[in-house]
Amino acid sequence: MQNNNIPNSTQADSAAEYKLPQFTEEMRKDYTILVPNMLPVQLGLMCRLMKNFGYNMELLHTEGPNIAEQGLRNVHNDTCYPALLVIGQLMDAIESGKYDVHKIALILPQTGGGCRASNYIHLMRKALVKNGYGFIPVISLNFAGLESDANPGFKLTKTMVIQIAYTLMIGDLIMMVANQCRPYEVVPGSTDKAIEICMKAVTTRFTGDRSVHYREVKHLYQYVLTVFGKVKLDKSKKKKLVGIVGEIYVKFSPLGNNRLEEFLLSEGCEPVLPGLVDFCMYSIYNSVIDHELYGRSAARAAIFKIVYQFLLGKQADIIKLMKKDGHFRAPMPFEEVRKNAQGIIGQGVKMGEGWLLPAEMVELINEGVNNIVCTQPFGCLPNHIAGKGMIRKIREVYPQANIVAVDYDPGASKINQENRIKLMLSSAE
Repeated sequence: MQNNNIPNSTQADSAAEYKLPQFTEEMRKDYTILVPNMLPVQLGLMCRLMKNFGYNMELLHTEGPNIAEQGLRNVHNDTCYPALLVIGQLMDAIESGKYDVHKIALILPQTGGGCRASNYIHLMRKALVKNGYGFIPVISLNFAGLESDANPGFKLTKTMVIQIAYTLMIGDLIMMVANQCRPYEVVPGSTDKAIEICMKAVTTRFTGDRSVHYREVKHLYQYVLTVFGKVKLDKSKKKKLVGIVGEIYVKFSPLGNNRLEEFLLSEGCEPVLPGLVDFCMYSIYNSVIDHELYGRSAARAAIFKIVYQFLLGKQADIIKLMKKDGHFRAPMPFEEVRKNAQGIIGQGVKMGEGWLLPAEMVELINEGVNNIVCTQPFGCLPNHIAGKGMIRKIREVYPQANIVAVDYDPGASKINQENRIKLMLSSAE
């Protein structure tokens, strides 16, 4: 479909050549905001939460080769694989016929750093213009003040940010305990049922624009542990613990890693994934590192250190409750994760996943998860350096480490990927 606001074909090769469409206050009433999938539980919770604030957000669950094909048609093939999939999934949804293209908006995260998450939004807009959909608004979700006036109908209030933060913490807890239940469930599907019960409880408690007391959040932590503690498990058959690390999108996204978790389950394994909040704390602490190593703003570093300590405290509450409950393995405190990595990699390495990637591998090994899949997306140089490039060093320090790096790109064969993982599993503990 064409719109009168779209430039002609000789002008349409850059989204910067026309006035960006805005998501206005009126659009909140009847527009659907499409969200590309990365974390089904955490982002699923966030989408439900945002409906309480009047935003109709829909998390996309589409899969299949047509997603990558859409990405290849709309993004240069030198662009990283996660960007290709995210843009391909959104373009596939737009052209599916399921939505009124004049009643949808898109949302993409933007970090403000030097990596992919800062640039997707511009590639997305260029793809929209190229295909005649330049009238569709693209919302930037960020906490760095980027495009603050571009979409007046989408504003993150203090209450929303706090509720989103708590939602992500609870989402991480749900993901963590679900992964410890699913390989052993007696009744197939009982883990997924427990996930749905917990997600409903969270969005029922977080109702609209009100302050959520932290005691309510702690009650939800315990509620999650109680619900999953009732799932009937059979742990008589030992499972191989296999950690998953890597570039954040391919690590978490079933679309990005060819349903890696399901494959590991089919091979008699228990997948172990560090949470999203760890990545958030890594990103926050990098502002402290900027001051310590590069002399950047001391005031900014002080503020981010306070936020970092706040999140550490909330993580400590979850760990304490998990240990008291006794049903599930608790994660390592993130401050320990950060310190354990210092002998492996310098903290000045902070592009993309940077020092966090080897830090998570060391965390898993120290927790007894010696078998690790390191997911490597095409086009992500920092991930290859800090991930695959650090495996030899990690093995020197931890000889028991059994790590395989697996590449993910449009031309990679799923069979070859799975065969590499099977080879690693053949020598797994």
